[in-house]
Amino acid sequence: MGGGERTARAYIGSFTAAGGAGVITAAVAPDGGLTVLGATAEVPDPSYLALGPGGDLLYAVSETADGAVAAFDPAGDTARLLAPPAPVAAEGPTHLCVHGGRVFTANYGSGSVSVLPLRADGPPAPAAHVLNHHGSGPHPQRQQGPHVHQVLPDPSGRWLVAVDLGTDSVRVHALRDGMLTLHREFALRPGSGPRHLAFHPDGHHLYVLNELTPTLTVCRWDADGGDLRPLGETAVLPGAPGADAYPSEVVVSPDGRFLWTATRGEDVLSVLALDPAGDAARLLTTVPCGGHWPRDLALSPQGLLYAANERSGDVTWFTVDPDSGTPALAGSVPAPAASSVLFG
Repeated sequence: MGGGERTARAYIGSFTAAGGAGVITAAVAPDGGLTVLGATAEVPDPSYLALGPGGDLLYAVSETADGAVAAFDPAGDTARLLAPPAPVAAEGPTHLCVHGGRVFTANYGSGSVSVLPLRADGPPAPAAHVLNHHGSGPHPQRQQGPHVHQVLPDPSGRWLVAVDLGTDSVRVHALRDGMLTLHREFALRPGSGPRHLAFHPDGHHLYVLNELTPTLTVCRWDADGGDLRPLGETAVLPGAPGADAYPSEVVVSPDGRFLWTATRGEDVLSVLALDPAGDAARLLTTVPCGGHWPRDLALSPQGLLYAANERSGDVTWFTVDPDSGTPALAGSVPAPAASSVLFG
């Protein structure tokens, strides 16, 4: 490209078992529009993606019964698989993060968190440690056992935080000598089914999106003690859903004024206002997601919102009104069985 800056990229995960193209690479135009450049289906069901430090490597979790993590070189128009996927020694991983020279996976199927060391050249080695969760919840089908849905480091980098839908809890882990140890488990309302969380930019609050009830739990976060304190629960829909309603993802604006969620079934994006202290959230409005079954929601560096609509097979994007936080549909691109969006 003549030595100039590389075109901004987005990476889309998708379910190959449902007709997805695998890991999709797209160019991001200055106005936020996406153009698909290429795709690779070498790894089955790469549902969630994460970039390594510096953005030089792309990691994908293979959401299969066996479960694995794969590393790609994302530089070209099609991501290039660097090594055979490494097993996570657990079932159904749904989420991953890269932290401290390791990859961590949230394993929904077996209710655990896996730790995969990174080799010197970047790809992960097989899981060196698996921390199993225990417990259950009141939902007769969805909470018969633990179901870890997300794992990520807190803003201080001192803790690994895991969200467990099956046990209605958020667990804070410490990492010592490559091993995870449970620091504390924090209980949320029984039957709420926490799925994902996002931190406030102040580093002192976090917001847990619940899947089994369309609500958001506002919490204070103390990084010094690894302590979480729920403050209250807010609806992310204006009324009782007409049918299925499964919240999927939560995003906080960089200035901490707004929070957005996606809800499958209702197929809407919700806009919530955060108070100046970050202690309370208030539902402002909802807008259609532009597709069906929005599994993921992401904010680009340009400040646009993107929804990965799994069942309609597309990624939609929205400009955001800076005063009201309201998204306005700006475009879409086909992406069969889309499951996540990541910007590099």
